[in-house]
Order: sequence, then structure tokens, then C-alpha cells
Amino acid sequence: MSDDHIRSTGTPLDVETTWFKSSYSNGSGGECVECGVGGIGPVLIRDSKQDCGPRLSFTRASWATFLRSTL
Repeated sequence: MSDDHIRSTGTPLDVETTWFKSSYSNGSGGECVECGVGGIGPVLIRDSKQDCGPRLSFTRASWATFLRSTL
């Protein structure tokens, strides 16, 4: 399995992860993040400019709590 399917903990990721770019991304190379979801696994966050770089991993419950607190 290639490195782009391994998060910082070394655990293989769901190969069916779908990535969504932040709605604040304007395409000019600024500070952008992507959120990845797939299957029943964790929610993943990565820098959109470094798609093979490190990723943050959150349980779905933790991510839902974060989203509720920012709205």
C-alpha cells in the first residue's frame, strides 16, 4: 500500500476516501484544507497543497462536535 494511504499513526486508510476542499478555498494557493470521509472510518483533514502529507484523524463524533461548536 502506498504512503498516500497511511495516516500519521501508520494505520491504512480507506482507499475509498472522498476529499472535499474548504468552501473558503479560493484557488489562489492560500491556506486551504480538505476534509476526507469514506466508509465508516474516521474523518481526515489535510493541507490541500500537500495531499500526500500528514493528516489529522478525528472520530466522527468528535468531528460532529467540532462542527456544531463552529456554527
